[in-house]
Amino acid sequence: MSTPADCRVSDTHEWFRVNGTTVTMGITQHAADELTDITFVEMKPAGSTISAGGSIGEVESVKTTSEIYAVAAGKIIEVNSAAAKDPSLLNSDPYGKGWLVKLEVADASAILALPNGSAYDKKHGH
Repeated sequence: MSTPADCRVSDTHEWFRVNGTTVTMGITQHAADELTDITFVEMKPAGSTISAGGSIGEVESVKTTSEIYAVAAGKIIEVNSAAAKDPSLLNSDPYGKGWLVKLEVADASAILALPNGSAYDKKHGH
């Protein structure tokens, strides 16, 4: 599955979809494939303030536990409860139903400076 062109992607394999000051984020298909079967998702609750580079939560798989990082500072305004209840959504639909949180950000420039989905896929051989 290729990374959608409207996503920006960090070096730590989080994707970000910017819509004004609202940023939806999740993990890439590459990250989901590396983790294999994702068994548990725990995000900080809505209302949590996140610093640039701060953790929004973690994803556990049969192989490892991984922190998920935000590139820009913001406040979590929505958490995907469906992904928390069914972590396999991160494996099956990471860019759709498997999104993790929505952030309200004052400045999305750090996110917009990241490579888009096509550039990320080239770098990771997809």
